Amino acid sequence: MSLGQELAPHLPFLRRYARALTGSQTHGDAFVRATLEAIIASPESFPRNVDPRLGLYRTFHAIWSTANIEEGEEPSSSFGGHEGIAQARLSRVTPLSRQALLLTALEGFSHDDTAYLIGATPDDVDKLVAEALEEIERQTLSDVLIIEDEPIIAMDIETIVRDLGHNVTGVAVTRDEALAQARQNPPGLVLADIQLADDSSGIDAVKDILAEFAVPVIFITAFPERLLTGTRPEPTFLITKPFREDAVKAIVSQVLFFDQQAKRRAPA
Repeated sequence: MSLGQELAPHLPFLRRYARALTGSQTHGDAFVRATLEAIIASPESFPRNVDPRLGLYRTFHAIWSTANIEEGEEPSSSFGGHEGIAQARLSRVTPLSRQALLLTALEGFSHDDTAYLIGATPDDVDKLVAEALEEIERQTLSDVLIIEDEPIIAMDIETIVRDLGHNVTGVAVTRDEALAQARQNPPGLVLADIQLADDSSGIDAVKDILAEFAVPVIFITAFPERLLTGTRPEPTFLITKPFREDAVKAIVSQVLFFDQQAKRRAPA
């Protein structure tokens, strides 16, 4: 099997991670493209002493770390030929603690593998994850609208969101109901399933809401690879079904982290 064939099944999930890490489909996909370009340019440098997925993420993190921009430095548009890569000062936007949390909670890497990926020790990873979780507890609370037609799944999500301290404004099961609830109680965050009870689309429900409100969105799907091709405008934040509680917590926290960063930068 060629290296490309070995890596192909892991690319959608690297896109998921890169988008969650950067808070942007454009930036995340640009880093993934730069990673693939680096592998193609120098396949002999790809780490072959580890699992292909681990090697892929390790190469990604090597690209990520070299693109970090120091305080006061102006972003460059020349890195890797992709204009969007360094438009934000990503070294300050996504701290190492959040990288460790996303790698363990969202991507399911062990603490040993995460240590390998970020150039740390397993003890460092323990401390970084604990630091990220402490930050989550201090995070500004938000009003959350859940769009999910499976009652048990909706209850699970609602419990996780409430345990984080957030307020659930409602649980909608159809496109029309989602928009009506958003109008009644404008949310600060939306968690949306893709397929809804009346065969309507959660994506369309979100489009309706975004036409009236500026609100961050997390999509929930059993088929994330269908929304992670990198070939068209796609969701930035995805949770895979069946989901783990720590993955939901990590993504909710990351979305609100970027939303708060954007509000701080917005002109008064």
